[in-house]
Amino acid sequence: MNVAVVIAGGSGHRMGQDIPKQFINVYDKPVIIYTLEGFQKHPQIDAIELVCIDGWHDVAWAYAKQFGIDKLKWIVSGGSTGQESIRNGIFNLEDKCNEDDIVIIHDGIRPLVDETVLSDVIVKCKKYGNAVTSLPYNEQIFVNDDDISTIKYIPRETLRRVSTPQAYKFGKIDNGYHEAFEKEIGIYGSSYANTMMVELGERLYYAAGSDKNIKLTTKDDLEMFKAYLKTDRDKWLK
Repeated sequence: MNVAVVIAGGSGHRMGQDIPKQFINVYDKPVIIYTLEGFQKHPQIDAIELVCIDGWHDVAWAYAKQFGIDKLKWIVSGGSTGQESIRNGIFNLEDKCNEDDIVIIHDGIRPLVDETVLSDVIVKCKKYGNAVTSLPYNEQIFVNDDDISTIKYIPRETLRRVSTPQAYKFGKIDNGYHEAFEKEIGIYGSSYANTMMVELGERLYYAAGSDKNIKLTTKDDLEMFKAYLKTDRDKWLK
């Protein structure tokens, strides 16, 4: 079984909206529905779990019914951090998933879920036990020295930028979250499933990525998302 765990537990203050950014309407459809549709339409996804901000569960169920997201099986509450939200989602699946089932973790505010990217994440996870969406890093990276100058750079060919979707065998990621929260490893700050697993000693394997896989954090990101939708209406605006 392949289960998508979509994380939509944030409030999104940086977007400057009165509602969580995952529920902002874009062309008469909430952002979270664009995200869920990517998993709904993919033939290899068997079920979807939504980790949702409290107070919005009923709204999410109603939108899922309205837009035909019938793979959505569970909605659970998010935590105070992104790591707590993922943990809540993983722990909720403990009586629903087998150890070798694949869990695909994805940010609810990355609404352009590319079918080929999702397929490759699943393929690589089946082969290696995990897979993280990645792309080469094309900018120059310099190490900050004293806030006004630098004498050191990091060769960009040694870097990869990763995002969601990320896939893990359920037994591995479930054990990882138990260990991480018990030992307080990889759960603070900007930590995510991928960084946590590395801190726990796991080797991660790359899967295909897409430049369109934008994360909606600011108003500029929202405008870029709208532009992508207009550019490829047949694919996204259905």
